[in-house]
Amino acid sequence: MANEHRVLLEVGGLIRSAADVIDGPSYVLWNGSTIEASGGGVYDGDRTGLHVVRKMSSVAMPGLVNTHGHAAMTLFRSAGDDVPLQTWLTEKMFPLEQQLTAEAVYWGTQLACWEMAVSGTTCFTDMYFYMEESARATLDSGLRGILSVGLLGFTEEMQKQGIADSRSFKAGWHQRGDGRIQVTLGPHAPYTCPPAFLEQVTDLSAELDLPIQIHLSETAYEVEESHRQHGKSPIAHVRDCGLFTRPVLAAHCVHVNAEDIKIMAEHDVRAAHNPQSNLKLGSGIAPAVALRNAGITVGLGTDGAASNNNLDMFEELRLAALLHKGVLQDATAVTASEAFQMATADGARAVFQPAGTGTLTPGANADVVLLNLDNPSFIPTYNLLSNVVYAASASDVTDVYVAGQPIVVNGEPVTMDTEQIRWQVRRIVGKFSR
Repeated sequence: MANEHRVLLEVGGLIRSAADVIDGPSYVLWNGSTIEASGGGVYDGDRTGLHVVRKMSSVAMPGLVNTHGHAAMTLFRSAGDDVPLQTWLTEKMFPLEQQLTAEAVYWGTQLACWEMAVSGTTCFTDMYFYMEESARATLDSGLRGILSVGLLGFTEEMQKQGIADSRSFKAGWHQRGDGRIQVTLGPHAPYTCPPAFLEQVTDLSAELDLPIQIHLSETAYEVEESHRQHGKSPIAHVRDCGLFTRPVLAAHCVHVNAEDIKIMAEHDVRAAHNPQSNLKLGSGIAPAVALRNAGITVGLGTDGAASNNNLDMFEELRLAALLHKGVLQDATAVTASEAFQMATADGARAVFQPAGTGTLTPGANADVVLLNLDNPSFIPTYNLLSNVVYAASASDVTDVYVAGQPIVVNGEPVTMDTEQIRWQVRRIVGKFSR
């Protein structure tokens, strides 16, 4: 009888990493949740008891990593379009978010997981409300989630509650699902979290040994207000609050100058580049090339579906490769290989995953995505990686594995009840006051 824990995947092409592409018959072998071997040609090791999956019309690649988002905001898709960020927040999102319930967040997160899974994302971050429900929805989906309670510090009571909720969330959910659920701390932004509260979050991060994710320098207005209130940029401000003594993922970083970039590099602050969301809200374009040139790890993210309006990382991957070419008038600014690196291995490092994550190399998590080589996107193929970055889309995804387990098979989720998700979301949204 075949050993279901040792799976040999035989494919027609393999992207082991951005720098290691095999355009021809290849294989990936995993044992349980971990890759044991991968390479070109035919696996010549012991096949006794192997469960063999043969997909010769597919290319295998690492799962995409979505480094910034608010999963349950799928519930607000298209609810606040074509307005600036501050208007979008105060007049559109905040009134809707006041109507959220734990049930709504569960089903909104399930909807996000469905959308991400069928478009090749295997790991994502989330910072929002009712995070125990987000964690439960993520656990049920089979995906990896890097999750944090969204912390707001407008009042002392909110600060105390946020700290207590973060402690409880870590105690109840960190490393659940054989490590698929990981908890971080999530102070929303320096303009919603006063300095003393950011210092408390820094202390809590050290005490609980948890990284931090935060929005930083997303808009010009935010930066102007930071200089008015604190006499320094948001980057310098949170550094002076001690935040950068801990591992930090900074979302957006659109309006950063040379000094900000130097500070981030000195403290190994990771950046989540969200090109579509930043463009849609008119926030600007993050200097991703300058960040990378300074040695900063840059991952890609979608942000929430209310400001994107989808969670398709193939779109972010392609846009990241194209956008900076135009901005810098340099066709080599971000190559296909560099964009793919941001969407996979660099994204994994940005969200505090071990070295090797985001690749299909021995020792890495068996998070594998298959794309259909018979689709038009891959005909012809002069350069397999270029086809993936510049031509492929979510519609090319056929199968997805997370931790060695099938999540999507032949284009259909097998861990989520999509009919139930569809019905529940429509029911819940139908009750919202708009």
